[in-house]
Amino acid sequence: MPTHWFGLLVIGGVAGVLSGLFGIGGGVVIVPALVIFLGFTEIEAISTSLGALLLPVGALAVIAYYRQNLLRLRDSAWIAAGLLLTTALGSLGALQLEAINPDLLKSLYGVFLFYVGWRFVAPRRWYATWRDQTPPAAIDGSLDPATSWPTVFAVGLVAGIASGLFGIGGGAVIVPALTALLKYDQKLAVGTSLGALLLPVGLPGVLVYMDSGVLDLGVAALVAVGLALGAIVGANIALSLPSATVKRMYGLFLFFVAARFIFG
Repeated sequence: MPTHWFGLLVIGGVAGVLSGLFGIGGGVVIVPALVIFLGFTEIEAISTSLGALLLPVGALAVIAYYRQNLLRLRDSAWIAAGLLLTTALGSLGALQLEAINPDLLKSLYGVFLFYVGWRFVAPRRWYATWRDQTPPAAIDGSLDPATSWPTVFAVGLVAGIASGLFGIGGGAVIVPALTALLKYDQKLAVGTSLGALLLPVGLPGVLVYMDSGVLDLGVAALVAVGLALGAIVGANIALSLPSATVKRMYGLFLFFVAARFIFG
């Protein structure tokens, strides 16, 4: 496994900025960057990403969102519980796919990211807004939307499988699910996602990868240092931008990453 310490710190830093900005763990940056720029195999990159995300690297970003009343602690706890239960399942699935067909795992990851990006950009909604010239109704992120704990828990369960399978924190599933299913404001969804990911929810998956011998904790720790430094920067940027802008920026970013994985 390559160990370029400066490159690992830079990748972690960029992922940290995007983590605070978009409410993701950072895996959607870490995994492709390790594969493309540092020569990691797919499974090495996924395990390293999950290991880096095990530490509370987004603590300062979470505090920033909490101070703005943009974090629902109860929902974060339910999501974290779901993540803990299913991350190991996703990790086992990734190891099986790697053994059978490594290219299939990479393609599945790309398709997954493309779908999430499509949901965030929402081109049909843009077109409808342009046709009737009616601006979309604003949602006050400080409100406490009515939620059902089974729904929030289910979001965590699905995010946990994706986390272990693709080496992501789970935010790429959590944020769009909260905005689509529970009508969260984008910033409220980002803050709640970061709150859930602050806990060591990836531990079961990390243990699976450690047992298989594909995870170097020293390498993961270097990425984690960069994540911690970048997360607060991203949070401050996101809190200064309109929610719709943050959402569309995230969608366009995911399109780029998905294309790299699907088309190589």
